[in-house]
Amino acid sequence: MFTTAAQLLDMTDKKIVVVLRDGRKLIGVLRSWDQFANIVLQDTIERLFSYEKKLYADIERGVFLVRGENVLLLGEIDLDRDDYIPEPYKLTNQRELHKICKEETIQRKKREVRRARKLRKFGFEGDNGGEGLV
Repeated sequence: MFTTAAQLLDMTDKKIVVVLRDGRKLIGVLRSWDQFANIVLQDTIERLFSYEKKLYADIERGVFLVRGENVLLLGEIDLDRDDYIPEPYKLTNQRELHKICKEETIQRKKREVRRARKLRKFGFEGDNGGEGLV
């Protein structure tokens, strides 16, 4: 078993899902990779989710180059279940979902700031060491 980027050899020319460090989810066919796990995806779509409203939308991205250090997780897609979307989620317009996701992100950041302030009162610093918090 390989313990490096060479593990991608078995996934070459297969449909994979890639979760990036910033939370984006990409689905595409792995066409190329290098020793740094930089990958090239073909026929890529970005799948947006609203976890609170149980909505999703797909945005076509085409050929996509992903820097290896930005990959949080990747895995092969089971083609038999490729079109299966879990029960509560419904397909929606990408523009509408983008607005919903933007608002959810703002609300999540506000909750994180409030949580960090409370934790600081008890002596906890958090991941960013108190930077950027008012």
